[in-house]
Amino acid sequence: MSADLFSNEMLRIHPARKISGTVARLLAAEGDAFPTSAVESLTFTFEGIPGDFHAGSTRRSGGREPWYPRGTEMRNERQISILAVDELAEIAKRMEIEKIEPEWIGANVVMDGLPRLSMIPPRTRLVFENGAVLRVDGQNGPCRIAGKSIAAHYRDREGLDLAFPKVAARLRGLVAWVEKPGTVAPGEAVTANIPEQWIYEA
Repeated sequence: MSADLFSNEMLRIHPARKISGTVARLLAAEGDAFPTSAVESLTFTFEGIPGDFHAGSTRRSGGREPWYPRGTEMRNERQISILAVDELAEIAKRMEIEKIEPEWIGANVVMDGLPRLSMIPPRTRLVFENGAVLRVDGQNGPCRIAGKSIAAHYRDREGLDLAFPKVAARLRGLVAWVEKPGTVAPGEAVTANIPEQWIYEA
């Protein structure tokens, strides 16, 4: 093996940094419902949001995890759905519709001021002003289920359910899990602690 593989000159490393934003809205999905509704605050526990559709320390695998038989119990890294105000507006523009409300597609936290939210990398810590911390798992891939929810609000338009997965790629926000419990309120400041990044090349 070439010694050059271990040379720092071969690595393209971006240093860790912090960026700040605010919580624009908070929402929760109670019971078996996928859509969410606005709440005045959210309490995060190690299981996620108590009573929320995606709460739990574990979850069952689905179409996103083809490496497991469907229904396999696995760690729940999708406890919290995070969206951005500007990215929702961009998706609506691309779909040529007036708007997309975050509750239509199951949002829990809507952020403002964090640029290109959906591109924030895994392992980023979202530290909220009052002490709660979420750990980013990664992007939330757009699916037809969310597309159908949007389409239900524009019944005069055909094909929106299929259009959403195509145009919302890398704009659908993030999924995260609770690293440190706490309560979050709208208007609260949040700091994204972005870790050192690099492109892995073998």
